[in-house]
Amino acid sequence: MSQVQSVTHVSGIKCKPCDKNGPLKEWCPRQDSNPRPPDYKFDISGIIGIPVETCRRFLSLKNKQVTIWVFPKVLVRSSSSAYYLLTETHLASRMHMPKITKRLIDATEPADKDIFLWDDQLAGYGVKVTPTGRKLFVLQYRIGRRSRRMTLGRFGALTADQARSVAQSALRQVARGDDPLAERDLKRAEKNTGGVLSMFLREHVDTKLKGRSSAEYRRLVETLVPSKLLRLPITEISRPNVAQLHNNLAETPYQANRLLAVLRKFFNWCEKNGYRENHSNPAMHVQPFKERKRERFLTPAEISHLGSVLSEIEGRGGQGPFVIAAIRLLILTGARLSEILTLQWDWIDFENSRIRLPDSKTGAKTIYLSPPAKQVLIGLQRYEDNPHVICGARAGAHLVNLQKPWRSIRKQAGLDDVRIHDLRHSFASIAVANGMSLPMIGKLLGHSQPQTTARYAHLADDPIRLAVDQIGQKIDICQSVEKGKE
Repeated sequence: MSQVQSVTHVSGIKCKPCDKNGPLKEWCPRQDSNPRPPDYKFDISGIIGIPVETCRRFLSLKNKQVTIWVFPKVLVRSSSSAYYLLTETHLASRMHMPKITKRLIDATEPADKDIFLWDDQLAGYGVKVTPTGRKLFVLQYRIGRRSRRMTLGRFGALTADQARSVAQSALRQVARGDDPLAERDLKRAEKNTGGVLSMFLREHVDTKLKGRSSAEYRRLVETLVPSKLLRLPITEISRPNVAQLHNNLAETPYQANRLLAVLRKFFNWCEKNGYRENHSNPAMHVQPFKERKRERFLTPAEISHLGSVLSEIEGRGGQGPFVIAAIRLLILTGARLSEILTLQWDWIDFENSRIRLPDSKTGAKTIYLSPPAKQVLIGLQRYEDNPHVICGARAGAHLVNLQKPWRSIRKQAGLDDVRIHDLRHSFASIAVANGMSLPMIGKLLGHSQPQTTARYAHLADDPIRLAVDQIGQKIDICQSVEKGKE
């Protein structure tokens, strides 16, 4: 056995071979995947400059003296049934050190690989020094047969004594049989919000909603939900997170409220599929912004004027016949824009004056045709290579964009504030004005929810007022009173 005082390197030193009865007995058996050195006192200055050798060795430093045992290749190969052997680099990185102090940490320089300084007073507590010079407090412990290492904090953010207190608290958990890293492992296993939201769009929105609704869901999520929120675990999203996101969109209240509705559905889906606890929807009880509902209805005089403008434009060829026909059908049927643009001849039953749509925003739907609406359809040219009623510029395709020609038409009619969708509202307002019930109007418009039709309820005052006037004219009580006074 060779001993060297104040060693700076060990080239050429004669070393005594070591067998199983040597210092290896003081190490843990091989099933310990991360053993610690024996409880010796070491001086860090004794390992400065020791080069990496190709053989495996065991180092023990005492009072700046180095004793080296060299393990023959035969013993290394047979060690699988006996002991856990360490390379010099691995062993040097796990040197057992004196008490961890600020002075010791400051004096430790980084190496090519991670260096671990282990405390001699609190088992498992140490400092990790990375090759980049970063210094982290760590704790190594065992749960059952599993060895675990947790990071306590960064040196500088924590003092050595503070880190020691954290380590002691964690070791008390270990003593009770609890794993301090269990909660961290659970959170790492959790899916982040972005991943779950993508699943929601793919598995629910794309498969159960109509094309336009699905596209709108995606647009709201992809343009309005910040990446910071998407990175959070799905279980950590709270009501303040959703409320702050909603408030940040105050300048666009309509979009903010639509996004809030999407998030409510999303978190309900999360609860149903087990990604969150029941009754934990963070979008609930977030107050939506007040919206100024658009209530632009064309009066009978405006509808008559619009009809005259359409005829004048049609006569001089200002717009194509399919554009003019589409606008007339929107007014005469109260149908949605997409329902008229995608309408096919096979869906029209002229004999029974109705259109049977196989699908719509609310499912299969029947549109009833008035004589003027039938006349518009009869007057349109049909093309053998195009199944659509409102043909587009491309062969076999329907008209896609009606907004641009509509802006030109409404400008000529002096109706700049009228949207295409207001034509549908106007159809409903005329129905209400003529005394039709809200359920009947909902049936005509294809509403699936009664509350959607309820927006027209205030218009029902007009026929009621007219009825009262007519009743008043039939009652002669006021004239009788006047004659009595005479």
